Amino acid sequence: MILPKPDPAFRWSQESWGSALRCVALESAAQHLFTSRQLQLPDDGAWRAALESLHAPPDCLMRVRQVHGNSVRVIPRGHVGQGTSGQRPDADALVSNEPGLVLAVSVADCVPILVADPNGAAAAIHAGWRGTCARVAAAAIDAMATTFGTRPEDLVAAIGPSIGPEDYEVGMPVVDAFLGAGHARPDVERWFSRSTPKPRLDLWTANRDQLVAAGVRPDRILTAGLSTLRHPEVFDSYRVEGERAGRMGALICVPG
Repeated sequence: MILPKPDPAFRWSQESWGSALRCVALESAAQHLFTSRQLQLPDDGAWRAALESLHAPPDCLMRVRQVHGNSVRVIPRGHVGQGTSGQRPDADALVSNEPGLVLAVSVADCVPILVADPNGAAAAIHAGWRGTCARVAAAAIDAMATTFGTRPEDLVAAIGPSIGPEDYEVGMPVVDAFLGAGHARPDVERWFSRSTPKPRLDLWTANRDQLVAAGVRPDRILTAGLSTLRHPEVFDSYRVEGERAGRMGALICVPG
């Protein structure tokens, strides 16, 4: 299999189960990876294999039941497991300052965003169009700042593979939803291309802009630039495979 070339800020690594994508700048702050379709998620054994690639024990994985919104699960240090009873709560982002805890989201066209504070906190974010419309990335950054005292300007954020801006055709109701959610019209005009009969949504730029608005430095936001729809042999894509599509994971280990 020929792997597509990501933005130079990212690199491919070979794991026991196949190919993973890592952000070079983020590596200096936190261990992390974006999986490919070679890892057959959501199987529990596959999650364990991903954890092994991070040299993390199998009992340190934290996930949520993703619902395409902007709820953030906050896991403060010393509170791992409290009040969960083994259940995954509804949310689309996780933030924590518990050293060694691995935060994960799963995607198949939606945008995975991994964020690290070198001072000891991290976030994993799932941003589809609904989550992006609801500003889920900004909600996660705000939760880190409010709960852990994180300074947004210290953060490094990596936007992983997802459906690209040239491939994501949507209907006018999606444009109207962004305007109805209070996004400035110039922003909406920049995020949606009208050069084709159906608008096309640039989730990469929309989430990048929202991270910048939340205080993250533009030079610390890296985008892989790989479209899941363009490379179905490497990535799982719901647009390509529908209900048969698998899922890819985005995992980050909270730095100690």
